[in-house]
Amino acid sequence: MQYTVQKDDKIAVLCGGMSSEREVSMRSGKNCYEALLRLGYKNAELVVVDKNIAETLKNGNFDCAFNALHGKYGEDGCIQGVLEILRIPYAGCGVMASSICMNKEYTKRILSTVKDFPLIKSVFVKKGEDVKKAVEELKYPLITKPVSEGSSFGMTKVNTPEELVSAYNEALKFNDDVLIEEFIDGFFVTVGVLEKDGKAFATEILEIRPKTEWYDFEAKYTKGMSEFIVPSTGLSKESTALVKKLAVKAHETTGCSGVSRVDFMIKDDKPYFLEVNTSPGMTDTSDLPAQAAVCGIDYDNLVLMILKSAGLDK
Repeated sequence: MQYTVQKDDKIAVLCGGMSSEREVSMRSGKNCYEALLRLGYKNAELVVVDKNIAETLKNGNFDCAFNALHGKYGEDGCIQGVLEILRIPYAGCGVMASSICMNKEYTKRILSTVKDFPLIKSVFVKKGEDVKKAVEELKYPLITKPVSEGSSFGMTKVNTPEELVSAYNEALKFNDDVLIEEFIDGFFVTVGVLEKDGKAFATEILEIRPKTEWYDFEAKYTKGMSEFIVPSTGLSKESTALVKKLAVKAHETTGCSGVSRVDFMIKDDKPYFLEVNTSPGMTDTSDLPAQAAVCGIDYDNLVLMILKSAGLDK
């Protein structure tokens, strides 16, 4: 269904939620809500999501929704499905893309159909399986991560076989399925993908040099714990073009719409895909606003671009 947002529309800015990323989402939502007010959308309303969200949305008579949720129930297709049922247009990715990209393993399986897409060697381990046997063909160090979690929750760098079981059990606290990848000893880059007139394009690439051993939760959300370099200076011209091309390809192949952020590790000037984020953080320290700013898109106009992707039947 086609939908064009109007200045007097009642917009629900969805934040909070019931995932481990609740507090991050609260910060994202507050920022987006304040941006909408500055843009003249005076009927925007900050809606803190809980288990009664369907009733809240139904009773609120909202014209559309801006999704600032992160993690389980907000970034995995669940809230998108609720909005579809209630026939409330919403900004950002739809049910299918959200559910696919929330699961790192199935994202990789889909992208494996793209010729020469650079995926990291990994194994997918379900709860109860023999994790030591599963990783026999992988080279240490490894990274264990819950298959459907964000903000580095439950992730551990595993340097030796003796550390594997405890790291695996830590990931199981968040999901019953665990993705274990070979650790790429390089640096982290991320690139936003936005849409203008229905055509996807990549932002400038953000290179992140954390002061921790790797880009963990502390490095992501503590000011001063990571150095942001944008545009990236660690990539050749050829690799820069390739990363942007791969990001747009990942966005399109997984069915994303409106906005996404695609993460890579870089080693020897070669990118290795990590994941697609369908509801990128919009906090003061988040990556996407920094990437957009270098492209001449300030925070308010970034929110406006995402809002204009609102629609149904994505």
